[in-house]
Amino acid sequence: MTSTYQQMIFVNLPVNDLDVSKKFFTELGYTINPKFSDENAASVVISDTIVAMLLTKPFYATFTQKEIADATKTSEVLICLSAESREKVDELVEKAVAAGGTASEKVQDMGFMYGRAFDDLDGHTWEVVWMDPAAIEG
Repeated sequence: MTSTYQQMIFVNLPVNDLDVSKKFFTELGYTINPKFSDENAASVVISDTIVAMLLTKPFYATFTQKEIADATKTSEVLICLSAESREKVDELVEKAVAAGGTASEKVQDMGFMYGRAFDDLDGHTWEVVWMDPAAIEG
C-alpha cells in the first residue's frame, strides 16, 4: 500500500497588527491553528494543503535580508484561491470587504472562468477564481 503525498503551500505574509489580521481571516471563515501560532505568528488554515502564515514584521524580517515590501504600494505577490462556484467567489470577496478588506473593481467573467479579488488589511492581494470543471477537463 502506498500513501499519496500531498504537497502543501505555506504563504508567509508580513502584517502590521497580528491580532487584527487574525480577526480578519477568521471573519472570512478560516481557522487559526494554535499549535503554530504565538505572539509573532498566526497559522491560518485555508485548506488541508494551504496555510497562510501571518508574521509580525520584525519576525518576518528574521527570514529575509531583503526590504519588506509595503503591499499597499507595491505588488509583491498575487495569491489566488480556487472556489467551488461563482457564488462562492462573490461570498468570499463580500466577507473580506465586510471584515475591512478592499474589493478590486475588476471582475473577470469569461463564462467558463469567473474571478474577483480583494486586498487584505495589509494590502496583500487575494484573487478568488471559479473555473467550470468541464473547461478544465477538456
